Amino acid sequence: MEAEGDRSVAATAEPAAARDNETAPLHSPPFWNRHGRSVSEASSILKPAAISLEDHTDEDDHSGCWAKHVSIDDYVVISGSTGIGAYVVWSCTVDTLKGASFTIRKRFSEFDKLRTDLVRAFPHAEASIPPLPRKSVISRFRPKFLDARKAGLSHFLNSNSCILLNPEFAGSPILRDFIFS
Repeated sequence: MEAEGDRSVAATAEPAAARDNETAPLHSPPFWNRHGRSVSEASSILKPAAISLEDHTDEDDHSGCWAKHVSIDDYVVISGSTGIGAYVVWSCTVDTLKGASFTIRKRFSEFDKLRTDLVRAFPHAEASIPPLPRKSVISRFRPKFLDARKAGLSHFLNSNSCILLNPEFAGSPILRDFIFS
């Protein structure tokens, strides 16, 4: 009789398990219900957006680079009435992308301040900001020294380093103050 009882329990257990799998409704976990959207809605949201390209080369307001060439043309030694307080003024011509050109006159100390301010404002780019030509109290008015300084200033503004032609620097208030003050 025990064998018959075991068979009846086993017989009723198998159909109950099979019946639960067939008829039990599927339920989502409770935290899924909070979102209030179906799988199809979520998949439509996750579609990547199309890539769009826009040409901003003609927009002056957003362009950092506005100059195409800078040259150090000449220098003038300015001396005081007694010869004390003499200094050199460098004449620089800036050619813009629109074809205009203008001349600025700067002392070496203004170039030095520009470099210091750029290094302070752009510490990540310090390696790309070239050093200025050396200073000399003894040779500062000698033509050979001034010609070497002219070449160094030209390199600083225009050459491979491109201080004035670099969009990151050219769009900065530091460089604009240097040019227009």
